[in-house]
Order: sequence, then structure tokens, then C-alpha cells
Amino acid sequence: MLAKYWKKIGLIILIVLCLINGISKLLKVVSFDDTIEAVKTKISTIQKLEEKN
Repeated sequence: MLAKYWKKIGLIILIVLCLINGISKLLKVVSFDDTIEAVKTKISTIQKLEEKN
């Protein structure tokens, strides 16, 4: 029975693995909070440089 359906089983496994891979890549995207903290740091650095001049 397995020999009859091996292509369909393989295709289903492939689709599931592709979905898992795509979701994991989406979750690794830089979070909004990290972006805001980086912008705050840049702004404070620029303000300190302007104060020195």
C-alpha cells in the first residue's frame, strides 16, 4: 500500500517542510522593538554630536 502512495506522501511531507521553513524565516525577521531601540540610539548619538559642536 505504501508503494502505491509514496509520491503523494512525499509531496505532502515536502509541502509541510516548506511551510515550516517559511514560517521560521518570517519569525526571524527583526522585531519592531529592536528597530525602535536602534533608531533611539542613533538619535541620541546625533544629538550628543550636535551639542559638542
